[in-house]
Amino acid sequence: MLPARIAREAQNVARSALRCRPRLHAELARRAISTTSANFSAATSPNSSSTPSPLPWFVDPAEEDHSPSPYARRVATPQTPTKPLAPLPAAIPPDHPIARLHAELKVSPHLEPGTLLVREPIPTATGPPLPPAAPKGRRRRGGTNAGQGVNEDLGGIWQWIVIAQVKEGTENRGAIESVIRTVRKALLTIDPPLPLPPNSKRRVNGGWAMIDAGDFAIHILSKEAREKYFPDRREW
Repeated sequence: MLPARIAREAQNVARSALRCRPRLHAELARRAISTTSANFSAATSPNSSSTPSPLPWFVDPAEEDHSPSPYARRVATPQTPTKPLAPLPAAIPPDHPIARLHAELKVSPHLEPGTLLVREPIPTATGPPLPPAAPKGRRRRGGTNAGQGVNEDLGGIWQWIVIAQVKEGTENRGAIESVIRTVRKALLTIDPPLPLPPNSKRRVNGGWAMIDAGDFAIHILSKEAREKYFPDRREW
Protein backbone atom coordinates (compact mmCIF):
# COMPACT_ATOMS: atom_id res chain seq x y z
CA MET A 1 0.00 0.00 0.00
CA LEU A 2 2.81 2.41 0.88
CA PRO A 3 4.89 1.83 -2.27
CA ALA A 4 1.86 2.52 -4.49
CA ARG A 5 1.21 5.84 -2.71
CA ILE A 6 4.86 6.85 -3.03
CA ALA A 7 4.76 6.06 -6.75
CA ARG A 8 1.67 8.28 -7.24
CA GLU A 9 3.34 11.15 -5.37
CA ALA A 10 6.43 10.84 -7.55
CA GLN A 11 4.33 10.97 -10.72
CA ASN A 12 2.54 14.13 -9.50
CA VAL A 13 5.85 15.83 -8.74
CA ALA A 14 7.17 14.93 -12.21
CA ARG A 15 4.07 16.37 -13.91
CA SER A 16 4.38 19.61 -11.92
CA ALA A 17 8.02 19.94 -12.87
CA LEU A 18 7.21 19.52 -16.56
CA ARG A 19 4.52 22.18 -16.35
CA CYS A 20 6.79 24.67 -14.57
CA ARG A 21 9.82 24.24 -16.82
CA PRO A 22 8.62 26.50 -19.74
CA ARG A 23 7.61 29.25 -17.30
CA LEU A 24 10.99 29.01 -15.59
CA HIS A 25 12.84 29.39 -18.90
CA ALA A 26 10.72 32.40 -19.89
CA GLU A 27 11.37 34.09 -16.55
CA LEU A 28 15.13 33.59 -16.84
CA ALA A 29 15.16 35.01 -20.37
CA ARG A 30 13.14 38.06 -19.30
CA ARG A 31 15.54 38.78 -16.45
CA ALA A 32 18.56 38.51 -18.74
CA ILE A 33 17.07 40.91 -21.29
CA SER A 34 16.13 43.48 -18.66
CA THR A 35 19.65 43.36 -17.15
CA THR A 36 21.30 43.88 -20.56
CA SER A 37 19.01 46.81 -21.42
CA ALA A 38 19.75 48.48 -18.08
CA ASN A 39 23.50 48.18 -18.59
CA PHE A 40 23.29 49.57 -22.15
CA SER A 41 21.17 52.53 -21.02
CA ALA A 42 23.62 53.36 -18.27
CA ALA A 43 26.55 53.20 -20.66
CA THR A 44 24.95 55.43 -23.35
CA SER A 45 23.27 57.89 -21.03
CA PRO A 46 24.29 61.53 -21.77
CA ASN A 47 24.30 62.33 -18.06
CA SER A 48 27.00 59.79 -17.36
CA SER A 49 30.33 61.56 -16.89
CA SER A 50 33.21 60.06 -18.84
CA THR A 51 36.15 59.82 -16.52
CA PRO A 52 39.61 59.37 -17.97
CA SER A 53 41.08 55.95 -17.64
CA PRO A 54 43.62 55.67 -14.81
CA LEU A 55 47.28 55.39 -15.61
CA PRO A 56 48.77 51.93 -15.91
CA TRP A 57 50.46 50.51 -12.86
CA PHE A 58 53.92 50.88 -14.39
CA VAL A 59 53.59 54.67 -15.07
CA ASP A 60 54.60 57.10 -12.32
CA PRO A 61 52.14 60.04 -12.18
CA ALA A 62 54.96 62.38 -11.13
CA GLU A 63 56.97 61.54 -14.28
CA GLU A 64 54.07 61.86 -16.70
CA ASP A 65 54.94 64.16 -19.60
CA HIS A 66 52.16 66.59 -20.51
CA SER A 67 54.02 68.21 -23.40
CA PRO A 68 52.35 67.78 -26.82
CA SER A 69 53.61 64.93 -28.93
CA PRO A 70 55.54 65.90 -32.07
CA TYR A 71 53.28 63.54 -34.00
CA ALA A 72 50.06 65.09 -32.74
CA ARG A 73 50.04 67.66 -35.54
CA ARG A 74 51.87 67.26 -38.79
CA VAL A 75 53.70 70.25 -40.11
CA ALA A 76 52.84 70.95 -43.74
CA THR A 77 55.74 70.52 -46.13
CA PRO A 78 56.47 73.82 -47.88
CA GLN A 79 55.58 73.63 -51.55
CA THR A 80 58.10 74.71 -54.11
CA PRO A 81 56.92 77.90 -55.83
CA THR A 82 55.66 77.28 -59.34
CA LYS A 83 56.63 79.40 -62.31
CA PRO A 84 54.01 81.90 -63.44
CA LEU A 85 52.24 80.94 -66.63
CA ALA A 86 53.61 82.79 -69.63
CA PRO A 87 50.90 84.83 -71.38
CA LEU A 88 49.97 84.40 -75.00
CA PRO A 89 51.93 86.51 -77.48
CA ALA A 90 50.19 89.74 -78.41
CA ALA A 91 50.21 88.79 -82.10
CA ILE A 92 47.73 85.93 -81.47
CA PRO A 93 44.10 87.15 -81.65
CA PRO A 94 41.53 85.87 -79.11
CA ASP A 95 39.65 83.89 -81.77
CA HIS A 96 42.76 82.03 -82.94
CA PRO A 97 42.79 78.24 -82.44
CA ILE A 98 45.93 78.61 -80.30
CA ALA A 99 43.98 80.78 -77.84
CA ARG A 100 41.30 78.08 -77.50
CA LEU A 101 43.98 75.41 -77.11
CA HIS A 102 45.87 77.47 -74.53
CA ALA A 103 42.71 77.85 -72.43
CA GLU A 104 42.18 74.07 -72.47
CA LEU A 105 45.76 73.11 -71.67
CA LYS A 106 46.38 75.55 -68.82
CA VAL A 107 43.79 73.71 -66.67
CA SER A 108 45.00 70.23 -67.57
CA PRO A 109 45.99 68.19 -64.47
CA HIS A 110 48.67 66.33 -66.45
CA LEU A 111 50.84 69.36 -67.25
CA GLU A 112 53.50 70.82 -65.01
CA PRO A 113 52.24 74.20 -63.71
CA GLY A 114 53.85 77.18 -65.38
CA THR A 115 55.50 75.24 -68.23
CA LEU A 116 52.92 75.83 -70.98
CA LEU A 117 54.57 78.06 -73.57
CA VAL A 118 53.56 79.50 -76.94
CA ARG A 119 56.35 81.11 -78.95
CA GLU A 120 57.74 81.54 -82.42
CA PRO A 121 60.14 78.89 -83.64
CA ILE A 122 63.81 79.70 -83.41
CA PRO A 123 64.95 80.74 -86.89
CA THR A 124 67.50 78.48 -88.51
CA ALA A 125 70.18 79.90 -90.75
CA THR A 126 69.86 78.84 -94.36
CA GLY A 127 72.73 76.92 -95.86
CA PRO A 128 74.37 77.33 -99.26
CA PRO A 129 72.16 76.81 -102.33
CA LEU A 130 72.09 73.39 -103.90
CA PRO A 131 74.18 73.03 -107.06
CA PRO A 132 72.20 72.66 -110.26
CA ALA A 133 71.97 69.06 -111.40
CA ALA A 134 72.26 68.07 -115.03
CA PRO A 135 69.24 66.24 -116.50
CA LYS A 136 69.66 62.50 -116.48
CA GLY A 137 68.25 59.98 -118.87
CA ARG A 138 66.45 60.44 -122.21
CA ARG A 139 63.59 62.92 -122.39
CA ARG A 140 60.29 61.21 -123.02
CA ARG A 141 58.15 62.20 -125.98
CA GLY A 142 55.20 64.24 -124.82
CA GLY A 143 56.66 64.84 -121.37
CA THR A 144 56.17 68.08 -119.52
CA ASN A 145 58.77 70.41 -118.08
CA ALA A 146 58.45 70.79 -114.32
CA GLY A 147 60.12 74.20 -114.46
CA GLN A 148 62.69 75.68 -112.13
CA GLY A 149 62.67 75.25 -108.37
CA VAL A 150 61.71 77.92 -105.89
CA ASN A 151 64.76 79.96 -104.96
CA GLU A 152 63.28 82.48 -102.54
CA ASP A 153 63.28 81.77 -98.81
CA LEU A 154 59.80 80.86 -97.57
CA GLY A 155 60.76 80.84 -93.88
CA GLY A 156 60.06 78.05 -91.40
CA ILE A 157 57.43 75.36 -91.52
CA TRP A 158 55.28 76.74 -88.68
CA GLN A 159 54.52 80.23 -87.47
CA TRP A 160 54.04 79.20 -83.82
CA ILE A 161 54.93 76.25 -81.61
CA VAL A 162 53.16 75.19 -78.43
CA ILE A 163 55.27 73.42 -75.79
CA ALA A 164 53.40 71.44 -73.13
CA GLN A 165 55.45 69.61 -70.51
CA VAL A 166 53.82 66.80 -68.53
CA LYS A 167 54.52 66.26 -64.85
CA GLU A 168 57.76 64.53 -64.05
CA GLY A 169 57.36 60.76 -63.75
CA THR A 170 54.03 60.58 -65.62
CA GLU A 171 55.36 60.45 -69.20
CA ASN A 172 55.31 56.63 -69.18
CA ARG A 173 51.95 56.36 -67.40
CA GLY A 174 49.64 57.76 -70.07
CA ALA A 175 49.99 61.50 -69.38
CA ILE A 176 51.24 62.33 -72.88
CA GLU A 177 48.46 60.29 -74.49
CA SER A 178 45.87 62.07 -72.36
CA VAL A 179 47.17 65.51 -73.36
CA ILE A 180 47.11 64.41 -77.02
CA ARG A 181 43.42 63.57 -76.68
CA THR A 182 42.76 66.97 -75.09
CA VAL A 183 44.58 68.77 -77.92
CA ARG A 184 42.76 66.87 -80.66
CA LYS A 185 39.38 67.42 -79.03
CA ALA A 186 40.01 71.17 -78.66
CA LEU A 187 41.15 71.61 -82.27
CA LEU A 188 38.52 69.36 -83.85
CA THR A 189 35.58 71.01 -82.06
CA ILE A 190 36.30 74.60 -83.11
CA ASP A 191 34.45 76.17 -86.04
CA PRO A 192 35.78 75.37 -88.58
CA PRO A 193 37.74 72.34 -87.29
CA LEU A 194 41.40 72.11 -88.15
CA PRO A 195 42.50 69.29 -90.46
CA LEU A 196 44.65 67.12 -88.21
CA PRO A 197 46.52 63.95 -89.18
CA PRO A 198 44.99 60.65 -88.07
CA ASN A 199 45.46 59.79 -84.44
CA SER A 200 48.08 57.11 -83.89
CA LYS A 201 47.10 54.39 -81.44
CA ARG A 202 50.71 53.56 -80.66
CA ARG A 203 52.06 54.35 -77.25
CA VAL A 204 54.41 57.33 -77.17
CA ASN A 205 58.05 56.36 -76.65
CA GLY A 206 60.91 58.67 -75.79
CA GLY A 207 58.77 61.14 -73.88
CA TRP A 208 57.94 63.30 -76.91
CA ALA A 209 54.90 63.60 -79.18
CA MET A 210 54.09 66.22 -81.83
CA ILE A 211 50.85 67.24 -83.54
CA ASP A 212 51.01 69.19 -86.81
CA ALA A 213 48.11 71.67 -86.90
CA GLY A 214 49.07 73.46 -90.11
CA ASP A 215 50.35 76.91 -89.16
CA PHE A 216 51.51 75.76 -85.73
CA ALA A 217 52.76 72.60 -84.03
CA ILE A 218 52.10 71.23 -80.54
CA HIS A 219 54.89 69.44 -78.71
CA ILE A 220 53.87 67.31 -75.70
CA LEU A 221 56.99 66.12 -73.97
CA SER A 222 58.60 65.14 -70.69
CA LYS A 223 60.93 67.27 -68.60
CA GLU A 224 64.00 65.41 -69.84
CA ALA A 225 63.00 65.80 -73.49
CA ARG A 226 62.29 69.51 -73.04
CA GLU A 227 65.65 70.19 -71.45
CA LYS A 228 67.31 68.29 -74.30
CA TYR A 229 65.43 69.57 -77.36
CA PHE A 230 63.73 72.81 -76.21
CA PRO A 231 66.06 74.54 -73.74
CA ASP A 232 65.32 78.09 -72.63
CA ARG A 233 68.66 79.24 -73.99
CA ARG A 234 70.75 77.77 -76.74
CA GLU A 235 74.48 78.16 -77.01
CA TRP A 236 75.40 78.19 -80.67
